[in-house]
Amino acid sequence: MPDATAQRPGHGIRSSVRRVAEHASALARLERELARSELKGKSASMGAGAGVAVAAVVLAPFALAAGLAAAAAALALVVALWLALLIVFAATLLLVVVLVSVSVGLFRRGTPLKPEQALEEARLTKQMLRGTRAR
Repeated sequence: MPDATAQRPGHGIRSSVRRVAEHASALARLERELARSELKGKSASMGAGAGVAVAAVVLAPFALAAGLAAAAAALALVVALWLALLIVFAATLLLVVVLVSVSVGLFRRGTPLKPEQALEEARLTKQMLRGTRAR
């Protein structure tokens, strides 16, 4: 004797498959909405972070100038004002020269802009796959 629930409309295999497909579609739609909402919140946070970083970049030179002025004023208590300003200028210039030379060294280390180790590994892998011996 067949099951009574299998005979009722809405309880067959087609109906079950349709409901599963509808639930899967609804779930996918909700996941897209969640992803969209999450990305919107993250992008707002990134935008705010960028704004704060710009404010810091704008204020940094003023802070540096105030610090150098304070150093010159403190040094002026020991030596003449013109000499204090000259000493602070020379120290700042020396720092700039050191930073530029470090920067040049780092740029030279980063050139040429091609992944030499990765290319060499790819060449060796290719040789191994072909069965030839690496040099």
